[in-house]
Amino acid sequence: MKKLLGYIRLMRPANVVTSVADVLAGIAISGSFSLTGWSTLQLPVILLCISTIGLYSGGIIFNDVYDADLDKIERPERPIPSGLISKKAATIFGAVFFFIGIAAANLFGTTTSVLAVSIMIACLTYNRWAKHHSILGPLNMGLCRGLNLLLGVSIISSQVQQWWFLALVPIIYIASITMISRGEVQGGSKKMLYFAAVLYAIVIASILFSPPQKAIYASHWHLLYLLL
Repeated sequence: MKKLLGYIRLMRPANVVTSVADVLAGIAISGSFSLTGWSTLQLPVILLCISTIGLYSGGIIFNDVYDADLDKIERPERPIPSGLISKKAATIFGAVFFFIGIAAANLFGTTTSVLAVSIMIACLTYNRWAKHHSILGPLNMGLCRGLNLLLGVSIISSQVQQWWFLALVPIIYIASITMISRGEVQGGSKKMLYFAAVLYAIVIASILFSPPQKAIYASHWHLLYLLL
């Protein structure tokens, strides 16, 4: 039971749920909910959710694999540094989830498969190198989220070409959140905080002034959500 709980802790299920939200948002953006009945969409939606769960879980697990030495000092209670789960077992566990994510995406076709592989590469790049860079790290984290949004959009592959630019919003938004969260933990500089504020402003402006948003939110109720 302890080992089972250790594997579950490696996955961080509470974080994995957020990746499903990204994909569902992408599916909504694609317009498939209005074009096709739910009975037809059930299997594709489930497969895309399984894909993102596999990819995101793999990314989180490999984060602990790459941080094993650092966690011995800073988080000795984590499953790998505590000795509950070996580094080799965790690597295999993460690889299995990546395989599940890519296999589920592969059932949709080339566009979805390429996005899934790109997400895996972005996750591994972040875990291995980018996370230690003050600018590239947050942008790489945002890239993972932006690609994940497009993974949902790819439920209708032709829609990816139409809506690819929307991935820039989560890329910039998540980058700004990551910069601020680093400051909370490590005591970041004011320059990084100001830069994050600029990124926030770009995100808000892109939502306010993009033509689709103007058409949909003519009542201006969306301003309340932007304010929050």
